[in-house]
Amino acid sequence: MYSRRSGGASLRVALATALLGCAGSAVAPSPTLPPPGPSATSAAPAAKPLHVTLLGTNDLHGRLTSLPLYAGYVANVQNARNADGGVVLLGDAGDMFQGTLESNLVEGASVVRAYDALGMHAVAVGNHEFDFGPAGPHTVPVEGEDGRGALKALARSAHFPFLAANLKESGQLPPWENVAPSKLVTVRGLPVGFVGVTTHETLGTTLAANVRGLTIEPLAASIAREAASLRAAGAALVIVLAHAGGKCASFGHAPEADQCEMNSEIFQVARALPKGAVDAIVAGHSHAGVAHEVAGIPIIESFANGKAFGRVDFDLDAKTHAVLAARISPPKKLCPGDRDDPATCEPGTYEGAPVMRPAAMVASVNEDLKVAITRKGEPLGVELPDGLRKSYDEESPEGNAFADFLREAYPTATVALMNGGGLRESLPKGKLAYGALFEAFPFDNRVAIIRTTGGRLRALLASHLRRSAGIFSVSGLRVEARCEAGGAIRIELVRPGGKAIADADKVEIVTNEFLAQGGDEFWGDEEQGTKGTVTITDDAVRDVLEARLRKRSRLTERDVFDAKAPRMSLPTRRPVRCAK
Repeated sequence: MYSRRSGGASLRVALATALLGCAGSAVAPSPTLPPPGPSATSAAPAAKPLHVTLLGTNDLHGRLTSLPLYAGYVANVQNARNADGGVVLLGDAGDMFQGTLESNLVEGASVVRAYDALGMHAVAVGNHEFDFGPAGPHTVPVEGEDGRGALKALARSAHFPFLAANLKESGQLPPWENVAPSKLVTVRGLPVGFVGVTTHETLGTTLAANVRGLTIEPLAASIAREAASLRAAGAALVIVLAHAGGKCASFGHAPEADQCEMNSEIFQVARALPKGAVDAIVAGHSHAGVAHEVAGIPIIESFANGKAFGRVDFDLDAKTHAVLAARISPPKKLCPGDRDDPATCEPGTYEGAPVMRPAAMVASVNEDLKVAITRKGEPLGVELPDGLRKSYDEESPEGNAFADFLREAYPTATVALMNGGGLRESLPKGKLAYGALFEAFPFDNRVAIIRTTGGRLRALLASHLRRSAGIFSVSGLRVEARCEAGGAIRIELVRPGGKAIADADKVEIVTNEFLAQGGDEFWGDEEQGTKGTVTITDDAVRDVLEARLRKRSRLTERDVFDAKAPRMSLPTRRPVRCAK
């Protein structure tokens, strides 16, 4: 659509075919997108400001089927900027790859191809960019493999930079090809700087073996350093791509009025930056919505899974490129109303024109979908009349069912634990196909067995309750927590027959290797070795879930969930804070 580098050729997208399985969707009748308009400096009348539109995405998680429709929105914005001599910028705040068969089977290469076709300018490295581990079949490195091999291969193949200003390897900025702390690009004569940073949670939210040797530096200091360098190099705008997020209940008012979480990570970063250091932030990681100005900086975050995008419009002085104004739009859903399937919905109009799915993007995505489509549609033989709802931070039918399946597969285990962050989608109503299971649990984690004592399990759960990470789904015992004098949390562990687990009792936990290796601060403040012994099996968790589902013909939410008798009884919502 436009050059990603000064003097680069424009991408022309033919418009002919519809997305696989998308009969009736809008297809543009013209054969090509319009060519780029004249450069901003020559086209914009001296008295008129230069109009720059920033479009931001985040947490795509492999949803390739959203990208043809998003490309249609981008094309309409590009047409509008062609007409007024302006500029369109595209940035992504990370977690691009992990989550669907069509992405995971090729270790994210399909998303890189689609982003290249889209004309992406820069992306941030998110925590799930490390999930694939070494290039090839292994999830974690074996026999000297590079635990970051898959990520490095993706970066090398892309025509847009991967940015990670606060990521250090052995104390230095990683010397990985096409991975940099920041990048200055020129779009239609406008020099724009992009800075990428990743959340301080990154090292605790992926497999430990894949991030060994890495450290995370403070986000704000890293951004400020790179922003100053970009300004010195001539950047008219500095855009931050931050895999760190916030959360707001609504849009259109001040952050406080829209019930934004004012202490969220990205809001703290914005307040810590020097005034004027950056012009906008595209945020991510929290899978929430933000479209607000914080400390004078527009911040946009657009939920997750390719359902929406964010937008900031700038007016720049045509001669000096000084920012005259910035306008923030609420997250724009790709599909109107309650419709949520970007592959099939009718989007309507945007920027005064129908939104079409560019045929070249459709064709590219379809080629990658073909690799996965047969496996995705494979029936598992079980019907879910209610579906199985997931929840990140509360007990849920899906979490309970998955924990039950692990314990059924390992009957010697005392308890099974599944983490809320591992539940990515609810299972839908009806006859279940493999693709839905994969998207509910897309991770290639193996099953882990932890042998410890009742007292250590009790301490582990107390530590968990004090934190706000994804809740542990429990199978095999009931957890009863209460507050005691002095602010302590007292936990009783009760077996199904009613017998309590004593501190000295031997306990076997079946879980996934992400938790067993310390993900989500599983071990609390103590080292893994002091808590118990860990054995990583050769069984993939998802394979276990699939096998157990295939043994059932029907499963309802009532079979695994009772809101009146929770498996984990708590005195308050997590994080539990007991009064001293």
